[in-house]
This record gives sequence, C-alpha cells and structure tokens, in this order.
Amino acid sequence: MILLSIVSITVFLLLVMLWVFHHPAFGPHPFGRTGKHYTNELLTPQFTGERKSGLVAIWHFLTDKTNQRVPENPVEIVKTDLSRLPSDKDWFVWFGHSSYLFSIGGKKVLVDPVLKMEFPASLMMKPFAGTDYYQPQMLPEIDLLVITHEHWDHLDYATLRDLRPKIKRVVCPEGIKAYLTMWGYPEQKITEMGWYDQSQITVQPSPLTVTCLPTRHFSNRLFGANKTLWASFMLDFNGRKVYIGGDGGYDDRFARIRQRFGEVDLAIMENGQYNTNWAFIHMLPKDLERAMLDLQAKQYITVHHDKFSLAPHAWNEPDSVAQQIAAKDHLRVLDQPIGAVVYW
Repeated sequence: MILLSIVSITVFLLLVMLWVFHHPAFGPHPFGRTGKHYTNELLTPQFTGERKSGLVAIWHFLTDKTNQRVPENPVEIVKTDLSRLPSDKDWFVWFGHSSYLFSIGGKKVLVDPVLKMEFPASLMMKPFAGTDYYQPQMLPEIDLLVITHEHWDHLDYATLRDLRPKIKRVVCPEGIKAYLTMWGYPEQKITEMGWYDQSQITVQPSPLTVTCLPTRHFSNRLFGANKTLWASFMLDFNGRKVYIGGDGGYDDRFARIRQRFGEVDLAIMENGQYNTNWAFIHMLPKDLERAMLDLQAKQYITVHHDKFSLAPHAWNEPDSVAQQIAAKDHLRVLDQPIGAVVYW
C-alpha cells in the first residue's frame, strides 16, 4: 500500500512537471533540442571566484542577506504617456531592468520587454514594488522589436503575446525565431541573425541598418545550455548610431566596435546583477568602466538594474556605479528613473 502511494505520487508529480514544461513560455525546445551549440569568442566559465560550482553559487545567492537587495519602499518612477512622445526628436524611455523603448529618426525601437509577471516567470522573478507600472497596453505601435537572448529577464512570453498586434518587425539572434513563431509572430516579420550579420530592416519610410554583434554570455531557458545565440546590436539610421549592449562580461569587443563603427551616438550598457562568482558573464563595475572607455561613445545609458534582484548586491548600487564612473572619467551618462523621457 505504501509502495503504491509512493508510485502514484511520483507519477502525478511527473505528469505535473510535463504539463508545466509544455507551457508556451518554455518555448519550442525546452530541453535544448535545437541541433546547435554556441560558444563565446573567448573561453568563458560560467562560474568563477570562490564558488565555482553552479549549485553552490546559487545557494549563496539565495541565502545571502548581507545587502539591501530589495528596496524598503516602492521605487519612485515617472508616469509618462507613451502615446504622446514626439516623432521629430530622438528619445529614450526605460521600463526597468533591460526593457526600454527609444526613438531614432522617428522609428520606435523596443528592446527585451519584460512587462508582465505571469506563470511561470512569476516563480523566478518578482519586480520591486512600483516598477511594474508600465504594461503592454500602454505602449504605442513598435516599428522594430529587438531581442538580445532567451533568458527569462529578457524574453517574456506574456509580454510578447500581448504586444504581438503592435509589432511591425523583429530582429533577434539565431534560435529565438522559433520562440516567436510558436507565440504567433509571422515568420516574415522576423529577421534572425548570427554574429557579424548585417541587414537592412525596412521600417517606413526608410530602412535601418542592423548589425548583430558578439557579447560574452550564455543561453539556457530551461535545460540544454547554449542552444540559442546571445548578441548585442548596432542600429544605424543615416549615420546616427545606437549600440544595444545586451548582457555579457567584459572583453575587447568594445574596442573593436569603436574601431569598426566609429563614434556611437548612444550606447546602452549592462550595469547590474554582477558578482565575482559569475564575473565573465556579467560586467563588474570596474569592467563597465573599462567597456565605456573602450567604446568612447558620445553618451551612455545603463540598464539591467532597479527592477529585479538577480545578484547579491544592494538594489540601487548600480545607480551609484554609473554616477561614479561618469564623474571620474567625465563621461556623459544619461541615466534617469524608470519612465522618464531622455532626449539624446
């Protein structure tokens, strides 16, 4: 009788797991069966520092309470009517973490939108109080959606499901197209790119030149690591350039980007969720400074913070990091609160 009960419970749990893993949020290949395996340009161990075991590093992250990882009060944001932003100026609006909307030459570009917290994403991330104000229905029509990689804090099923009628075109790294088509996006709207691919994306009345570039990161939606590509992107409209940095640790790519593309008008850089235990896949503060100096952009905005706690540093530490770098190196850093309109 006891054995039968154990077997019944085990079967039930397995069936529940199978049902959960078939949720569309996990994508078309939750176990990594894509036939490809991607690697970084440099050898990149995922875990570093004193805790080189993934399980040990994750356990330390979950149990470390030494920093103020979550704000005590709701985060102050700016409530902007996104439908009234001008078409004759270039602007930028941040939604927290790595989700943002910007205009270049009158074209609206949306990057890595994570605006809803539905199951199963809600099991993994909880937005800070006050940071979940902006929702898909508040966004205008989007000329170009850019996805940098498949991690849950960058590729969100519920958000993209609700945004689908507003999206005109999509650019993404190799392997992400399968997610989007599964979620109802027409294949002809999607341009999937590998590193160093360049494409003219038709966004009326004239095209954007999009170049897919490397970053130093990894992918893993559930099981089967590195089966889809991670990337950064350069957008060029009539010589006005925006660098979308994505996620990734430091290497010499920033200097190479400067050499290839010249002066960049706006660089959007990862700043947050860093730790010495994963120092090669996210940039520590000293690495962010080096990257900015290598890139030598006209101006910068830093993202990847102020919404989720995915590393054991104080929730607002990256804000101070950006200010300190700007003051020390005389760099133009345009960071503003969530929802504020930045003209660039």
